[in-house]
Amino acid sequence: MREFTYDALPARVVFGPGAARTRLAGEVERLGAERVLLVASKRSAETVDALVEPFRGRVAAVFDAVREHVPVETARAARAAAESAGADAVLCIGGGSTVGAAKAVALTARIPVLAVPTTYSGSEVTPIWGLTEDGRKTTGVDPVVLPRVVVYDPELTASLPPELARASGLNAMAHGIEAFWAPGRNPVSGVIAEEGVAALAAGLRTDDPVDLLRGAWLCGAAFAVTGSGLHHKLCHVLGGTFDLPHARTHAVVLPHVLAFNAPGAPEAAARTARALGVTDPVRGLRALADELGVPRGLRALGLAEDDVDEVARLAEPAVPPDNPVPVGDGALRRLVRAAWAGGDQPG
Repeated sequence: MREFTYDALPARVVFGPGAARTRLAGEVERLGAERVLLVASKRSAETVDALVEPFRGRVAAVFDAVREHVPVETARAARAAAESAGADAVLCIGGGSTVGAAKAVALTARIPVLAVPTTYSGSEVTPIWGLTEDGRKTTGVDPVVLPRVVVYDPELTASLPPELARASGLNAMAHGIEAFWAPGRNPVSGVIAEEGVAALAAGLRTDDPVDLLRGAWLCGAAFAVTGSGLHHKLCHVLGGTFDLPHARTHAVVLPHVLAFNAPGAPEAAARTARALGVTDPVRGLRALADELGVPRGLRALGLAEDDVDEVARLAEPAVPPDNPVPVGDGALRRLVRAAWAGGDQPG
């Protein structure tokens, strides 16, 4: 790689067991936030209430109507809540959907975001936003949606249901592996991504929330500067148009995309193999997914066979032109078909 551009992203990361309990109030004060919009799911109300108790007087409003893939209706409602409260900051405590709703507010209100992730989504360290309208997911990049502060607390992810934790961990791994071949790849992002994938692999094998959260952070940070490639363009269609579950979709699709791209991306394949501690990255990733109980095919998530062609048709125009392997002449359809059926090879 002889030419590249690397944009270091400004963000403050606070990491450690119990950090949400002991450090969050100080970080809110450090931002100078006086009227905070709290974005959190109703499911985690008890945990969230305990975390914000030390600075409850600064919470001006709560938005808890969080939905996956951030429908525009959700974004409008969250923005209205922020405007009505006169919010000067957004605090989001939750998974990727919660962070996504907070980003939707920041995108228009231009106020800072403080994120406390409770899954391994990685969205908290990227300037990427996404909204879904009429069955189409649109994404964009704006520095204002990059959370100003991220508080990583492994205590908050340790209680994730095992199936969700494993799917979320593989979703995070997709950020790192995609960063090896994404349009903005560079020497710095490659090193960060490889370390992140290795941490996630270790954490997935041992159920260690510290390794998992560290890996999710690193892979998300790499993805933030490289942008998205084939894997994410495909998953955006599967989630936005066909409403498949976000983390599980990424977990199912990732081995298929790696198998598709590996012949044209030997360095990406080698880095993935090293990070996983295997000689064959595709077989190694599939073995890990099998060990974790991830379905091999999208049909297990509810995608109809009749939708395979439509998925390929909608995703193909969004795939970066420098994808390691061309997706034209039916190649993308064959990939989607393999991902639907759970076969070992596209075709």
